[in-house]
Amino acid sequence: MITVRLQESNRNFPVGKILCLGRNYAEHARELGNEVPEEPVVFLKPATSIIRAGEAVVIPAYSSQCQHEVELAMLIGRFGKNIARQDALKYVAGYGVAIDMTLRDVQTRLKKKGLPWEIAKGFDTSCPVSDFAPCARVSDPHNLALRLWVNGELRQDGNTSRMIHRLPDIIAYLSGIFTLEEGDLILTGTPAGVGEVVGGDKLRAEIEQVGSLEVVVQ
Repeated sequence: MITVRLQESNRNFPVGKILCLGRNYAEHARELGNEVPEEPVVFLKPATSIIRAGEAVVIPAYSSQCQHEVELAMLIGRFGKNIARQDALKYVAGYGVAIDMTLRDVQTRLKKKGLPWEIAKGFDTSCPVSDFAPCARVSDPHNLALRLWVNGELRQDGNTSRMIHRLPDIIAYLSGIFTLEEGDLILTGTPAGVGEVVGGDKLRAEIEQVGSLEVVVQ
């Protein structure tokens, strides 16, 4: 069973599904040559993609271009379906730091063929995630600096204020498609600055008021 921990309560939540948003920062969409979408772009990762601080991202043999994407993650704390926007944040138990590891070469090849690209996003070790900070510790989740360093070099430096779709809208939208359950995670997209990593690299991701996360690549 894969679990994540909510700090202070020391409670462990078994992870169900991991719902992820793509292109939720305009600058990131543009840096990859993608259109800025009107509706959320959604994909899923399995719980088995999760690794924790100090563990290693393993790049699959079928890829030669793995990239990092730092993201604010939400931990869902209770069951919900067709959640109203004004009630959405009541369903969040905490916030965490996540890195959406992406096999960009595989994703690009599959997109050109019009095929699903889960194997570029959901492979084992593709979702490093921190412990979760309780909501009370985060004054405004829509104004948080998020940064990622590779070997001490700052690669990504953004702010959640630049999200296209805000958190209540994301929850309301997703809960109209997928029933949200306790332990589900939502990754909310990445700012510009994504880049390639290789074996031996050390990654550090940080979101103010939420925490930090360090992993290595092998």
